[in-house]
Amino acid sequence: MTIAENSMQRPSLTSLTRKAGAVTALALGLLVSGAYAKIDDSARYEPVAPTIDQARANILIARQLQFTHFRNLGISDELSGDVFDAYLNYLDSQRIYLTQEDIDALSRVKKHLGSALKTGQLQPGFDIYNLVQQRVIERLKFALGLIDNGIEQLDFAADDRIRVDRSEAPWEANQAALDELWTKRIKNAVLAQRLNGADDEAIEETLRRRYEGQLKRAYQARSEDAFQAYMNAFTGMWDPHTSYFSPRTSENFNINMSLSLEGIGAVLQSDNEYTKVVRLVPGGPASKQGQLQPADRIVSVAQGEEKPVNVIGWRLDEVVDLIRGPRNSTVTLEVIPANASDETITRTIAIKRDEVKLEEQSASKDVIELDRNGETYRIGVINIPTFYADFQAMQAGDPNYKSTTRDVRKLIEELKASGVDGVVMDLRNNGGGALHEANDLVGLFIDEGPTVQIRNANNDVQVLEDEDPSVVYDGPLVVLVNRMSASASEIFAGAIQDYGRGLVVGSQTFGKGTVQAVRPLNHGQLKITQSKFYRVSGGSTQHKGVIPDIEIPSRIDKTRIGEDALDHALPWDQIEAVPHARYFDFTGVIDELRNRHEERFATNPEFKLLQKEIEFLNRQRQMDYVSLNVDERKNQHNQIEQTRLTIANARRELKGEEPFEDLEALEDWQDQQAADLDNTDEELDFVIQEGGHIMADLLELDQRMASILMPPQFAAKTEAP
Repeated sequence: MTIAENSMQRPSLTSLTRKAGAVTALALGLLVSGAYAKIDDSARYEPVAPTIDQARANILIARQLQFTHFRNLGISDELSGDVFDAYLNYLDSQRIYLTQEDIDALSRVKKHLGSALKTGQLQPGFDIYNLVQQRVIERLKFALGLIDNGIEQLDFAADDRIRVDRSEAPWEANQAALDELWTKRIKNAVLAQRLNGADDEAIEETLRRRYEGQLKRAYQARSEDAFQAYMNAFTGMWDPHTSYFSPRTSENFNINMSLSLEGIGAVLQSDNEYTKVVRLVPGGPASKQGQLQPADRIVSVAQGEEKPVNVIGWRLDEVVDLIRGPRNSTVTLEVIPANASDETITRTIAIKRDEVKLEEQSASKDVIELDRNGETYRIGVINIPTFYADFQAMQAGDPNYKSTTRDVRKLIEELKASGVDGVVMDLRNNGGGALHEANDLVGLFIDEGPTVQIRNANNDVQVLEDEDPSVVYDGPLVVLVNRMSASASEIFAGAIQDYGRGLVVGSQTFGKGTVQAVRPLNHGQLKITQSKFYRVSGGSTQHKGVIPDIEIPSRIDKTRIGEDALDHALPWDQIEAVPHARYFDFTGVIDELRNRHEERFATNPEFKLLQKEIEFLNRQRQMDYVSLNVDERKNQHNQIEQTRLTIANARRELKGEEPFEDLEALEDWQDQQAADLDNTDEELDFVIQEGGHIMADLLELDQRMASILMPPQFAAKTEAP
């Protein structure tokens, strides 16, 4: 029984309606069946309604958020307004379905959502959802009507343009203004595909399939879709990592946590009407294939040689089901690349499904040799894709179970036996993992002491410590990080920095410094933030991440990826430091180290190329509008393609390889490289090389950095012939 059905046996108006006025429900009802709705008699949208189970889950969620979340936040009128805005942003982030007229009518309930959410009164949220679905249907029918008219009727000679990102744009005033906007959207899609070589027949088929697929999904909306969207707008007020899982999503979450599924090895999340790639699982098929990237958005999914299925507007669990499949089968994803100038630019990526194996996530080592001023430095490099532990083998009492710390200990012993002068730990793209492994890994490099502090909502602080006084490696250390280094990676890098045990090199890390717990509800689950990480020096890793001692720029867009890019992220703060050793003070040499680094990079052709790429990507990201004039758009398209080719050929030249004749040759080569999963670049990248050079600089400037042994022992060691 739904609340709507149940309310027939009770007073007819909810507490919300009594507060906001009886006209509210009527107004919303009129909007859904308004005079300008273009609804076919053959297919009508059936409004969804909340259930008793959902209402009970809502009350439990509201209580948990108020009393157990790390952030102390009450449910107020101000919060009501924020939930309203977040919910509309979730349902219509690009402001392409609703008009200002709709927003004005909906705003009557804006201040009252909080009190309704406290008591499980879900109808206002469902009314908003139903209106948006109705508007989605109207817009998709309008788009299909334009396509049916013939795309050759569209005018590409006018000096017209369209805004790329409308998330901050004002709502269009009315239906006529939306018609004009959608005409531009269709023109933009047609123009982009024509420039990519598609003929009009193929373009019409692609667009019709896309919009018909979305239309079909809109008609199939379920009560659970509305409830999950509404609850996530609500829970997101506390922080972006607190979220509601429906019973179906909970099942997928539990499967993912047990690592038992076969697929492509990518973590996905809903991003409004798209499914977005959050990160790639190290050692997984997508990571090894190399083309799929974080922040890519999935447009369609195809099985083997079958026709692609458009998944825009699909539920996350259904997209996951399509991508998941038997081992050694192929799934083809059409994605909007993270660096695309607009959503009409897509690329196709074929990935062979496989199981993500623990051994393919394992730490690995290499050795680089650097010739400097007549001396050769041997630098050990240890790559750690994730912080892992084979919990099943551990619980079964297997003395040889695999873990990050065990594997790194072995690799260090091998590097020491080979006579390396220093060690570079590569934590780039390491999204975290087992917390106790980060704690134990720090212990390989220090005598003993605290590694991280964890503070809960009651301000109780737990300190994790390395209690083993032995040191596996006492020599000079450099830790490489980037924007995708998160959570446990940040704990390790922060501890190494706080102890003065080594230098952190790279770009600012992700800033994920919170701990979540998953709690069962009567209907689904709630993932809720309950604690926060702090470094031993007192500062949180949350929001700010770890700031490198020496910075190397990255291609990754910090405005789109990272904790500080997320709405309502918990802020950075600090608590008291805990006593800890300080092995080296780098302040006397850090300026000289930075100067040497900058001098090297000023003449380094690979770094110059990286800078050129970053500048190119930034120009792409900063484009607010694209032209809908065919000649102007062609010029813009050709410039972009030529820049891509120039950068690719410059990289070929550095390797002594023949340049590509044209962009088609480049794309063919990229497809071949992606298809060859055994293909590896024999040369370690120049960032690792630079980590080695910084290590050598360190040893040249101060030989005391060669060991953390106590001064008498160190003196004895250095006096040996």
